[in-house]
Amino acid sequence: MLETLAVILVVMWLLGMLTSYTLSGFIHLLLVLALISVLVRIIGGRPVL
Repeated sequence: MLETLAVILVVMWLLGMLTSYTLSGFIHLLLVLALISVLVRIIGGRPVL
């Protein structure tokens, strides 16, 4: 579940960067949240994928 969410957030971030439309930094906030969720899974000892 978290992997899917992380992938979706990264794709949204890339689309925002490509179109220069970032909703006032909202997409960047979503990217940070995706990275934090992946790091929590890694630190917790569970595999990312």
